[in-house]
Amino acid sequence: MSEPSPNGVAQHGVTRQALSELAAAMSDTPAPIYQRVKQAIIGQIRSGAWKPHQRIPSESELVNEIGVSRMTINRALRELTSEGFLIRMQGVGTFVAEAKAYTPMLEVHNIADEIAQRGHRHDSKILVCEAREADADQAMQLGIAPGDTLFYSQIVHYENNVPVQIEDRYVNPAAAPDYLRQVFNKQMPYTYLMEISPLTSGEHRVEAVSASDEQRELLQLAEHEPCLLIHRRTWSGSRIVTSARLVYPGSRYQLFGRFTSHG
Repeated sequence: MSEPSPNGVAQHGVTRQALSELAAAMSDTPAPIYQRVKQAIIGQIRSGAWKPHQRIPSESELVNEIGVSRMTINRALRELTSEGFLIRMQGVGTFVAEAKAYTPMLEVHNIADEIAQRGHRHDSKILVCEAREADADQAMQLGIAPGDTLFYSQIVHYENNVPVQIEDRYVNPAAAPDYLRQVFNKQMPYTYLMEISPLTSGEHRVEAVSASDEQRELLQLAEHEPCLLIHRRTWSGSRIVTSARLVYPGSRYQLFGRFTSHG
């Protein structure tokens, strides 16, 4: 009999063979047992033996198969859930989570390209695209005077019909005078701005935030679900081109960065 999954699609649970393979995958390293259990489960997920949305064995089944204490299994499952590998549903069971999408933290990319690279479909919805008078904070962010005209756009981005980003963007008209004339459901702001004022430098600031009522509705979030907020500014030469606030659902996205030590 198939099991209900977190996205409402019936899925079979992890097979008996896959469960037996879990015990064989347990390493004999000196690490604590709960960590060895975690790594074995992560290995099964990453290998594809345990697939997204499949119901995993119960704690009792895992105890019997692996031969460790229930407390050890419980801790491993709790930590795997908090780390995003599993989803636990009260009264239903524990399921393999779909791998989170990620956005590069130290780079600037077009979100449409990021989504396409994952083999998924990108769509967007333009909510606002207009000229405004800059307030003091916006003027400081763009390096213009308060009261000067700026361009503002708000766009929601979707990955396979699921909202994954709210993009609030302020643009310096001196850097992109035709910004408001663009049709961004065909060409994203990133693409247009790179053509008009090629990026030479940028800065990121990242924080965890609570979603506003509007953001919760646009991103289809549950109550109290946190968000990731990236504040991003970009320059072309000495001129600030744009200041953007990018809001992601914390449960669907992670940030990724790579650095090299020169020490």
